[in-house]
Amino acid sequence: MTGPDDGAGGAGMRRIVGPVRAIGEAMVEMAPVEGGLYRRGFAGDTFNTIWHLARWSGGAVEAGFVTRVGMDAVSAAFLAEMARDGLAVAGVSRDPALRMGLYVIELEGVERSFHYWRDTSAARHLADDPAALAAALAGAGLVHLSGITLAILSPAARETLFAALAEVRRGGGVVSFDPNIRLRLWASVAEMRDCMARMLEVTDIALPSLDDERTHFGDAVAEATVARMARAGVGEVVVKDGPAAVTLWQGGDTVTRATPAVTGIRDTTGAGDAFNAGYLAARVAGGGGLAAVRAGQAMAATVLRHHGARATKEAVAAMPAVTAFL
Repeated sequence: MTGPDDGAGGAGMRRIVGPVRAIGEAMVEMAPVEGGLYRRGFAGDTFNTIWHLARWSGGAVEAGFVTRVGMDAVSAAFLAEMARDGLAVAGVSRDPALRMGLYVIELEGVERSFHYWRDTSAARHLADDPAALAAALAGAGLVHLSGITLAILSPAARETLFAALAEVRRGGGVVSFDPNIRLRLWASVAEMRDCMARMLEVTDIALPSLDDERTHFGDAVAEATVARMARAGVGEVVVKDGPAAVTLWQGGDTVTRATPAVTGIRDTTGAGDAFNAGYLAARVAGGGGLAAVRAGQAMAATVLRHHGARATKEAVAAMPAVTAFL
């Protein structure tokens, strides 16, 4: 079985040049820690990804998050933390009436479940203003978003987002998409499937999880997910499968890489988001497909050893440089 070039790209791989942006919802996270207590943090699938990418890149990449938050003190604390951690905040708009959503993590062993309060989240309106969204994405070399990003928007705002992503691609930018399907956020299965199909038409790099694709599209194996997304025009597909092997398809070549065993797991929250961060960080740094998969697995392993959806800054700093995986 042949595989993509493990060097600086690979046949057909889109080169990424320019700032990196993620679009989506950041929420207040209440994560359990020792002694029955909870730690307040900020998390959200695409925010987790861009935060880890930015921290691991060590300032070598201009990374920013596009969302909408409130005018309250908690929202201000989120913006201040973003800025301290090296993320661009120009793409974050403020809402005088709404606030950030909140979720609580409940752990059983290392497996997690979530309780959400997000109906009045300001992030639901992040794409209401076409001009502001276009300005936030102007010049981006990579834009990353997820199915949750799509699900929280109104139908009109989704159309605005699709148009903005098409414009990013016309300008030479690359669009990365993790379907991350949460059916309870959608009005119907039909709406979800229609939006997923529309999104794949403007996607360059797809980062699905096999469990989601099996549940909602009937894909028994990763190769079925690859085939469906390739037919939609996606050029690079990376299928995650928890602790099982990762399947990488690019330019007609498929390769699988076993996921190394991880010891000391404390919480599985955010592992897929972290994989996305490592994979995209390596691609932004010029790495090929297998190098990016290795980087994704390393970042996911780091997050698995921490409570909550994000590792500590110290833990990310202690990892080998992303360039070590190229």
